[in-house]
Amino acid sequence: MKVLNYMAIAMMAVALVACDSDDNTNTELTGEGTTRIEFDNSYSGSDLLLQTAFYSANGTEKIVIDTLKYIVSNIQLETEDGTLFTVPEDASIFIVNEADEDSRFITIENVPAADYVKVHYGIGVDQDKYLQGADGQGDFLNQATAQGMMWSWQAGYKFIRFEGRFTAEAQPEETAFAIHMGSHGSSLDNYKEVTVNLPVSAKVRTDITPEIHVVADVSQLLSGEDKLYLEEKSQIHVDPDKSPKVATNASKMFTVDHVHN
Repeated sequence: MKVLNYMAIAMMAVALVACDSDDNTNTELTGEGTTRIEFDNSYSGSDLLLQTAFYSANGTEKIVIDTLKYIVSNIQLETEDGTLFTVPEDASIFIVNEADEDSRFITIENVPAADYVKVHYGIGVDQDKYLQGADGQGDFLNQATAQGMMWSWQAGYKFIRFEGRFTAEAQPEETAFAIHMGSHGSSLDNYKEVTVNLPVSAKVRTDITPEIHVVADVSQLLSGEDKLYLEEKSQIHVDPDKSPKVATNASKMFTVDHVHN
C-alpha cells in the first residue's frame, strides 16, 4: 500500500511539473525592450587598425587602410516564426565609421519583446528613400555631407568610403587608393540588402537588452566574390563595371560572431 501511495505522489508531482512547464512555454511575451548591434570591423580575422597595419589583398598587393565608413539602413529583426519588426525609417539609417568607436554601436529602442533569430539591413540608401528628394532625407543628409558620404545631391550618397595606400610587385611605390561605392542618382542602383543569422536568439525583454555582435570582414571588399586589383584601378567612384562588384562584395562581408543576452 505504501508503495502505491509513493507512486501516486510521484505521478502527481510529474504532472504538476509538466503543467508548470507548459504554462511557461505558452506565456505570451509582452512589453517592449531595447537591443544593440555592434559592427566590429576586421580584416581576414585580424582587428582592423587604421593607418598603421599592413594587410594582404588577393595575395599580390599590400594595403594600409586610412578610412572605412559605410551606411547601414532599413534594419529589421525577425523571429523564428517569421514575424518581422521593422525599425521606423527615420530612426534606421546610420554611418558606421571605424575611426569613431561610438558609431559602431547602434541602439534600437521600442522593440517588441520576443526571441529574434535574424537581422536584416541595407548597405546604403534605397531608391525609395533617395527619390523622396533632399527635403525627405531629414537630418541624415547633413550628417552624410559632413562625413564625406555624398558626391552631390544629383550624384547621390557614397554607401562606402574605403581609402588608403597600396603597393604591388609591379608598383612598389606607395600609391593612394579610394573606393567610393554608391548608387549613381537613380541610374545605377548599388543598394544591397543583407541578412545575418544569429547563432543564438536575441532575447529582447523589458529587462533584458541583448547585444548582437556583427563582424565585417573588410578584406572581402577587394578579395570577395569579385576580385578587385588596385594595381588595375586604384580609384573607383562612378564606375558602372567595378562599383557593382564592390557592392556585391560588401553585401557578403558580414557575419554574427555572438549574441550577449
